[in-house]
Amino acid sequence: MDNPREVLSRPAAAPDLTVRYGPLAEHVADVRWPPTTGAGPAPLVLVVHGGFWRSGTDRKHTGPQAVGLAAAGFAVAAIEYRRSGQPGGGWPGTFEDVEAAVAEVPGLVAEAAAREDVGVDTGRTVLLGHSAGGHLVAWLAVRKRPDVVGAVSLGGVLDLDAAYRLRLDGGPGPSAVEALLGGGPADVPERYAAADPTRLPAPALPVQALHGTADDVVPAELSRAYTTATGAALRLLDGVDHFGPIDPRSAAWPETVAAVRRAASGAPG
Repeated sequence: MDNPREVLSRPAAAPDLTVRYGPLAEHVADVRWPPTTGAGPAPLVLVVHGGFWRSGTDRKHTGPQAVGLAAAGFAVAAIEYRRSGQPGGGWPGTFEDVEAAVAEVPGLVAEAAAREDVGVDTGRTVLLGHSAGGHLVAWLAVRKRPDVVGAVSLGGVLDLDAAYRLRLDGGPGPSAVEALLGGGPADVPERYAAADPTRLPAPALPVQALHGTADDVVPAELSRAYTTATGAALRLLDGVDHFGPIDPRSAAWPETVAAVRRAASGAPG
C-alpha cells in the first residue's frame, strides 16, 4: 500500500451502539455486532487502540479494524481511555481505565446482546491491542480475569525501558513512555517496574505477540524482548509494517484474524 497510515483515517461504518463503563467522557466503548449467520454465539474482542498513549489518537481510528473483525464473526468493543495530555491521563489513570473497561465492558455487551437478540459469548473474551494498546493488553494479561481467554498484541510497545532508550515518538518533547509514566526509569523506577510487561511475571493467560519485521515505528525487538522474558508466543510477520496488522486490506490481516481465533479457542498461539 502506498500509505500504510491511511487506515487510521479511512471511513468505516458506525458502531451499532456505544456503552459506558464509567463516569468520565472517555469511559466508553464502541460495539459492533457480528453477522447473524446462525454460527453460534460469537466471541467478544476488546480492542485497545494505539497512538503512543497520547491524547491525539482515539478509538475512532479502529473503525476499519473493528468492522473487519465483526465481518470475520466476532463481536467487537473498541474501548476508550484517558491518555497522556488529558486530565487524569498517563500514570495511573490510563491503567485504571483499561482495567475498569475489561472488568465492566463484557457484562455491558452481554446485556445489550440479550436485548438485541445477538449471540455473543462473553465467556470467550479476547484482548486485542495495537502499538501502545499492545502494551496495555500485555499489562492486563498478568492478572487472570474470569471471562478473558487470551490476548493478542500487534506491534506492541512491550519493553518500556527500550522504548525510553529509543525515545519512541519523542520529537523535541518527552518521549511517549516518558509522557505516560512521568519520567524515565531513573526518575520513576517504581512505575516502570509496575507498568513494563517485560519486567512483570509471566502472563496469567495466553498472549500472542505479532510484529512486522518492517515495522519502523515500534521495532520488532520490543516484542522479542517481551516474549523472551515471559515465554509468550511470538510471530514475526515478514516484510509487514506497523499498520498492516490492523488493516483489513493488507496482506497481514489474515494473520491477525487467525491469532484472534486462536486466542478465542484458548490456544497458546
